[in-house]
Amino acid sequence: MFDRRTRLTGVDLSEPMLRRAQRRVSAKALGNVEGLLVMDAARLAFPDAHFDAVVAPYVLTVVPEPHASLDELTRVVKSGGEIILVNHIGSAQGPIAWIESALAKCSAELGWRPEFAWSVLGDWIDSTPSVRLVERRKLPPLGLFTLARIEKL
Repeated sequence: MFDRRTRLTGVDLSEPMLRRAQRRVSAKALGNVEGLLVMDAARLAFPDAHFDAVVAPYVLTVVPEPHASLDELTRVVKSGGEIILVNHIGSAQGPIAWIESALAKCSAELGWRPEFAWSVLGDWIDSTPSVRLVERRKLPPLGLFTLARIEKL
């Protein structure tokens, strides 16, 4: 999904997921993928201000410490760079909120938190002076996922 001129480094805590990614890199001849590394999103082994941008889709609702992970993403992105997130954000009200609340009881089995509130991210942005929200919008299908673009100042 990225331009072939964009240099990429992939990170995951799961070695099986990285092996799957490596098969895709090989099958599609993605020479712009510079590495696939086992790392914890809350404790990245990259130096400060290492990346122009960080793209972390579907991460916040699965990590045990979303604020620690957000702090790390901020640490490794350069000033003026962006953190781009795509996550399911729970509904505040209505039938979808009821379903998410019911699903929350089995979030350990699901592997993600269906009731994940925007406030987890929004409060972090508000309390982190080195970042600002650039964009927040719902994505198809049905607006179940939210794109958030965060600039590091």
